[in-house]
Amino acid sequence: MISATESAGHIAAQPGIGKRLRKQIGRRLDRFVVPLLLLLGWEAFARSGVLPPALLPAPSAVLHALADWMLGIDETTQSYSGLWLRDAFSSAWRVAFGFAIAAATGVIAGTAIGWWRTAETMLEPTLQMLRPIPPVSWIPLAIIWFGIANKPAIFLVFLGAFFPILMNTIHGVKGVDRNLIRAGAMMGASERQLLRHIVLPAALPSIFAGLRIAIGSAWMLTVTAEMVAVKSGLGYVLWDSYYFLRYDIVLAAMISIGLLGFISDLAIKRLMNWVLHWQKATTVAGRQG
Repeated sequence: MISATESAGHIAAQPGIGKRLRKQIGRRLDRFVVPLLLLLGWEAFARSGVLPPALLPAPSAVLHALADWMLGIDETTQSYSGLWLRDAFSSAWRVAFGFAIAAATGVIAGTAIGWWRTAETMLEPTLQMLRPIPPVSWIPLAIIWFGIANKPAIFLVFLGAFFPILMNTIHGVKGVDRNLIRAGAMMGASERQLLRHIVLPAALPSIFAGLRIAIGSAWMLTVTAEMVAVKSGLGYVLWDSYYFLRYDIVLAAMISIGLLGFISDLAIKRLMNWVLHWQKATTVAGRQG
């Protein structure tokens, strides 16, 4: 049996372990430097009196409003007190639903356009003509088609997320090394097997890049839709609070959207790192230090 003294001595004797630990801690703390400096600067400017507190609430006032919105501590957010979870869930499921539809259709259409010349000829001109149209310009038609409810919001989220996924999938499929395709064909692989075992795995890094761009667009569009076409969610609270000049709640809603968007992107990034773990050995993603 190894004693505690021997174990500690063994760890201390390992070269560089303390240095790596300090570097990891420092790297984690580095993430908070810029947000902390922004909050301190914002607090100082808000308390300087250049603008009335009602027009520019200090971070402390915004965090208090956010805490009451989440936990219902003193009802300073009035009718929204304690209802943050309900509002966040309303927005999150619209994002998830619209994003899931966009991911499925974007990957399928992008793979078809990138792989088959006929699909490229037939589909790409139409999609490229629709792509420059801003998703918000579809709001009047979405309301006419779907009414004031969840459907127009999901439709706008789908439009915002679809094209980044489509374009990155096309780019990923077209960028597959032709020698890999030739090698697979020489070994007798069918077209379906080439797609499944060579093309799609090789295109995954580009597809995940599209998914990460799309999730940000999805959050932006769901908030936009909730401002005009839905009566629930973080975007609705933001817009409703603006009418009542409650800018602390407006800013609390903006912070909530940013945090949920960050968490969504982090989840996709973790999934990407798990699926593409083989990349760490050959790219700078696995670089230490």
